[in-house]
Amino acid sequence: MSLAYIALGSNLHSPVRQLEQALTAIAALPETELVSRSAFYLSKPLGPQDQPDYINAVAAIQTSLPPLALLDALQEIERAQGRVRLRRWGERTLDLDILLYEQQIIRSERLTLPHYDMHNREFVIVPLYEIAPDLVLPEGQKLVNLYSSFADHQMQVITPSL
Repeated sequence: MSLAYIALGSNLHSPVRQLEQALTAIAALPETELVSRSAFYLSKPLGPQDQPDYINAVAAIQTSLPPLALLDALQEIERAQGRVRLRRWGERTLDLDILLYEQQIIRSERLTLPHYDMHNREFVIVPLYEIAPDLVLPEGQKLVNLYSSFADHQMQVITPSL
C-alpha cells in the first residue's frame, strides 16, 4: 500500500455535501483506505472572482492503485458528481487532485507529482499541514516551512451539519 494525499474542492451544488460524497467514494475505491482527512475550509477562488467561494480539504489515503489508475478513479468520481470543465480555474461541483503519492516525482502529460502548484496554495498547504505536520516533500522541503507562509491565513473552518 502507498500513501497518497488528495486535495478536494467544490464551489457548486452544496459544496460541503460534494466533499462528503467524494470522501465516501474515495474510501470505497478498490484497494484503498481513507486514513485521515482535514477540516473543511472556506476559501476565495484561485481564478476568476465572479464565482462562489470554495470549500477545500485534504485527505490521506493508503492505496494499491498506481498513480495513473488513482487519477482515473478520481476523475471518474468527479464525473459521477457532475463535474463539467467550463473554464480554467472556474466553478466546479468537484475537483480532486493528487498532491503527493509516496515520494514519487512524476512529470507526464497526464500527471505531475508533487502537484505542480501546491506550494502556492493556502487551501492546500493549510489542510495538508493539519493532517501531516511532519511531512517532508519529495524534493526534501519540509511542509512546516511551507505552512509558515500561510499560518496567518484568513480561511474559515466549516463544520458540516450533521
